[in-house]
Amino acid sequence: MSAITLRPGTIDDVDTIHAALLKLGTHIGAHQEITSTSDDLRRYGFGEKPAFFTLIAEVSGEFAGLCLYFPIFSTWMGRPGVYVQDLYVEDRFRGRKIGERLLRCVAAECRKDGGVYLRLSVDTDNEGAKAFYERLGIAWSSYEQTQKIIGEAFFAFADAPVNGEQE
Repeated sequence: MSAITLRPGTIDDVDTIHAALLKLGTHIGAHQEITSTSDDLRRYGFGEKPAFFTLIAEVSGEFAGLCLYFPIFSTWMGRPGVYVQDLYVEDRFRGRKIGERLLRCVAAECRKDGGVYLRLSVDTDNEGAKAFYERLGIAWSSYEQTQKIIGEAFFAFADAPVNGEQE
């Protein structure tokens, strides 16, 4: 069996990262919601102030999967953590614990930096992913729900005067 290696993603991996995100979107039936481009990832993930980091898994030098994540902070715990935005493993490499290895490596890096927790969201219909995370001990939080505002609604919200102030 070929060796699995993990390494940080680089700017040279951007097209591969974006292609994996598109495959992930297709896998969960949400490909139409992905509007990011490789240029977006290049700009926001590999500039002077990266908004995210990636960990790439390879098998014999071939892309096998990725974990895209960023640091977060819990005011309640008073400690840092990590948020996993995307975890993807190529179909032909599934069943080899690549996803688990990626998550464990990100968690270990977080812990090394003083972190005490990992968070992620799961598509509500992705039963396989839910079972996978549960097997790893990454449990569903019964007291939290993700809320979001995007697109034009976000722009209107962000551009609205604060506290009744007039522009």
